[in-house]
Amino acid sequence: MRSLTPAQRTRVLELLDQGHSSHAISTTTGISVGSISNIRTKHRSTLSKSAGGRPRKLSPANTQYAIRLITSQKAENATEVAKSLQNITNTSFSVKTIRRALRSSGMKAVAKRKRPKLEPRHRRLRREFAEVHKDWTVDDWKRVIWSDETKINRLGSDGRKWVWKKAGEGLSDRLVQGTVKFGGGSLMIWGCMFWEGPGYATKIDGKMDADLFVSILDDELYITR
Repeated sequence: MRSLTPAQRTRVLELLDQGHSSHAISTTTGISVGSISNIRTKHRSTLSKSAGGRPRKLSPANTQYAIRLITSQKAENATEVAKSLQNITNTSFSVKTIRRALRSSGMKAVAKRKRPKLEPRHRRLRREFAEVHKDWTVDDWKRVIWSDETKINRLGSDGRKWVWKKAGEGLSDRLVQGTVKFGGGSLMIWGCMFWEGPGYATKIDGKMDADLFVSILDDELYITR
């Protein structure tokens, strides 16, 4: 029996991973069923034999590659995964196929949480802060006053609101989030807190700049101390 080339063995393994039977692979490649069975025994002994029917288009190896694309942030969604797989396999995959494979692997699509974007400089400063303060005791942290600014809307938050809807339920006030032109107005607040509880707060008129921040530290923060 003529020995197979590495390329032929690789092709057989790819077809086995895609769920093709030995006879189907033999018909496609011209390689004998016996040689294919030997490759299966040696390299895919745990692979279940094809039960017939249409084979899975997305192989286990391709599914793992799709998961790596998502978890390594090289692709953000099923559409980008499908394009990447098509580039390396010369096979087109539907977005629905990719989504089904990802769900079968235990992944699910969720809305991204909004967080301040951290640049490399921000990450470095946070690590340095953690290193400097990692040995602080509770008494050390009791001396710290935490402060921040926030926007308060007059009519609800900026985010989406969710509601449970019955099947076939028509549009009603309960299912509508009312909006006002220009957002209905808002105000900026500076506040602080410390070990004993909340400190003073103040309304911010205009844009927060260095002079206004120093003024707040001299007034509201001083009173809190």
